Amino acid sequence: MAATPTTHIPLGYTAPDFTLLDTISGNLKSLQELKGQKATVVMFICNHCPYVKHVNQQLVQLANDYIPKDIAFIAISSNDIENYPDDAPEKMTSIAKEEKYPFPYLYDETQAIAKAYHAACTPDFSIFDKDLKCVYRGQLDDSRPKNDSISDGKDIRNVLDCILNDTPIPEKQIPSLGCNIKWKPEV
Repeated sequence: MAATPTTHIPLGYTAPDFTLLDTISGNLKSLQELKGQKATVVMFICNHCPYVKHVNQQLVQLANDYIPKDIAFIAISSNDIENYPDDAPEKMTSIAKEEKYPFPYLYDETQAIAKAYHAACTPDFSIFDKDLKCVYRGQLDDSRPKNDSISDGKDIRNVLDCILNDTPIPEKQIPSLGCNIKWKPEV
C-alpha cells in the first residue's frame, strides 16, 4: 500500500455537517450533537490500516486526556467495504470495543463525508475550533509503523493545548501519512 499524505487545503473552512451511523451505539449521530465546546477533532480511520493500528492506543489516550477539557473526538471510516470487508460496520464495532474507543466511530457508507472533508488517508486529522472553523490539518506525531518513534500525539496535543490556552496555533503543519482511503469504484 502506497503511503498517502493529507490533502493540503487552506485552513479556516467550516466543518461540513453530517449525520452518520455510530457503529458503537447503533444510533445516527450528527456533527452538531457531537461537537466539542472548545474544539472538535475529526479523524478518518479504518480497521485494517497498519498506520491506524500503530496509533490506536495513542488515539484512545489522547481522547481520554482531552475529552474532559471539552474537546470532542469523532472517528469516521469511509472505506469501500465491498473490497475491504475488514472495514465493515460490524467489524468497526468490534474494534471500537476492543480498543476501548471513548469517541464515536461513524460509518460513512456513501463516502460523501470523506470527500466533503477532503480526507485522503487513514489516519487523516482535522481540528476545528469552537466555531467549527478548521485550524489544523496534519499529523498526530512523527511515529510511523516502520520507524522507531513511539506515538505520543505531540503535534495534535500541541494544537489542542494552544486552543485551551488561547495561544497561536503553529503555522507549520506536517501532513499526516497513511494508507489511501479505499474509494468505491466509479460506476
